[in-house]
Amino acid sequence: MSAHSIRILGLDPGLRHTGWGILDADGNRLKFVASGTIKPPTDQDLSLRLLGLHDEIKKLIEEFRPDEAAVEETFVNAGARSTLLLGQARGVCLVTPASCGLRVGEYAANKVKKSVVGAGHADKKQVQMMIKVLMPTAKFNGADAADALAIAVAHAHHRPALNRREASL
Repeated sequence: MSAHSIRILGLDPGLRHTGWGILDADGNRLKFVASGTIKPPTDQDLSLRLLGLHDEIKKLIEEFRPDEAAVEETFVNAGARSTLLLGQARGVCLVTPASCGLRVGEYAANKVKKSVVGAGHADKKQVQMMIKVLMPTAKFNGADAADALAIAVAHAHHRPALNRREASL
């Protein structure tokens, strides 16, 4: 990767499983760096689970030194309580990178899928397959980590438009 490459942390928020993926982007070239899943303990109070999520994301930022982050937007679940809990995990995923000085992009699930697969209603298997096509060395331990890499890919594709929009403000 060149001096113009940018390191992106993608986060797929969840209170039980938060996927994370890191890639380097240099124009249209993408290079897999790392991925995984954060699993906050489910037997703790909500505040401690959220703190654990925050601490793990902060460790990732300190270890891998991303330049920017990207987080998937919450879609409304059938249950109001589960949607609210997911929203709180998403809040941690947004505020932790921001508190570390990173610009954070937010992407709807359909936009992520369209960026990676070409169709906004692609299934998880198609997303995983395309991540392997885009980054053949990518290793991920499940759908959450693959989704996080897809979010990072979407950010890599859409950041030129974000840069233009910010420059015009």
